[in-house]
Amino acid sequence: MAGQTALVTGATQGIGRAIALALAEAGAAVWINHLDQPQAAAALVARIAAAGGQARAVQADVGSRGQVADMFGWVLAEGDLDILVNNAGIILEKPFLETSEDDWAKLLGVDLTAVYRCCRHALAHMQSRGSGSIVNIASELGQLGREHYAAYCTAKAGVIGLTRALAREFAPAIRINGVAPGPVDTPMVSADFMSAEMIARETAIPAGRLGRPEEIAAAVLFLVSPGASFFHGQMLGANGGAWMGG
Repeated sequence: MAGQTALVTGATQGIGRAIALALAEAGAAVWINHLDQPQAAAALVARIAAAGGQARAVQADVGSRGQVADMFGWVLAEGDLDILVNNAGIILEKPFLETSEDDWAKLLGVDLTAVYRCCRHALAHMQSRGSGSIVNIASELGQLGREHYAAYCTAKAGVIGLTRALAREFAPAIRINGVAPGPVDTPMVSADFMSAEMIARETAIPAGRLGRPEEIAAAVLFLVSPGASFFHGQMLGANGGAWMGG
């Protein structure tokens, strides 16, 4: 991927960090998007540089229309954008009848509307140059559904639908695919965000364990590689067998 430029949202920890590292190792110059994590972003940029790669940090709240516009303004002012990975997201475990409209709006704003915004900016650029690749990170819960996760499941199901619709609209020049991870060993799968019961359920899958961020990054790396040139609108299920549907 030498000579290509990638932007990864939510890239300072967990899956996003692993994706940024994998893309940089493959030779891409990587923009590290973060929200109020300048030290973590700087440390990741330094690690990539120490390994001979190229990276720059860009702060933006993907839930903000203005900040997303500014972020793409900065990135595109520096050159082309070949790869976009929409990874940033939040999660909420709450009974549906206790989920307020503010809860709903916040989660869908970050997990779905932000994907729409980033795709819109990236696709306008990619269409003008006639090439590009986008990978949207969804979740197996967008396919399975789960009680107490109505907003999250809805947002991730929306990401899946958006991915497939855009793939049809912008093919063949631009390839748009997604990854729907199962439970992954990240800060999101912890007592800070999930109940003990739900954490236990996360490992009750055929694989019998949580996934590793690097395993999700490997799926993303494949989708943006020349080896995936015949992949359009696909949702790779790196989920340990949690979801075995189409």
